[in-house]
Amino acid sequence: MNPSTSRMDRRTFLRSGVAAAVLGLAGCGARSGGSAFEEGFEDGVGQWDSAAAIGPEVAIDEFEWSVAVTDERAASGQQSLELFTEGDYDDGTAWVVHPVSVPSSGRYRATVTASFWSESESFNTLRNAVMCLGTDRPEDESDFPDPGVNTTTLGEVPYGGLREPLHLAEGWREYRFEWTTPPLSTDTLYVAAGTSVVWEADATHYLDDLTVDLTPR
Repeated sequence: MNPSTSRMDRRTFLRSGVAAAVLGLAGCGARSGGSAFEEGFEDGVGQWDSAAAIGPEVAIDEFEWSVAVTDERAASGQQSLELFTEGDYDDGTAWVVHPVSVPSSGRYRATVTASFWSESESFNTLRNAVMCLGTDRPEDESDFPDPGVNTTTLGEVPYGGLREPLHLAEGWREYRFEWTTPPLSTDTLYVAAGTSVVWEADATHYLDDLTVDLTPR
């Protein structure tokens, strides 16, 4: 992604299950037992990549989406990541992904938090926030959890993540999941975050203050 023109229309993500994603950020080093990754988008997109996917009945080129760093609003600091998705198909997911260094091999308790902004509160589920952390980049919707799933209470699973409703309140709201990792033999994980369409309406959300903490266990 280009830091100044980071809007993109590309395919990659939309099913649901359990797989992977992780973290890393330019200027953020991994530290044992603390924040391995912190991102506020104050310096642009850095090493973040973007991707999107939609069900097989719709060509990805027909799905309009974009991501861009903006100073329109921020949970903290001056900037955040704007995520736009159209709603014409009641389907489609757009996200960003970043690598992060793991301090050493072994087992960890990972805690991932991020703030998402919604324009309004709604009793209907208009969009879901999606997040994941694992040993592989997400390549499909099945690489994110199913709707309503948060891995915090699941114990040791192949990857961590959540898929939970946005629009639970107007403005900024923090989302959080934990992941008890299996034994890791890699020095890199991937963290991903984005939005998934549920309701037939265009929508813009914002992402800020994403952190990944790793505690050896």
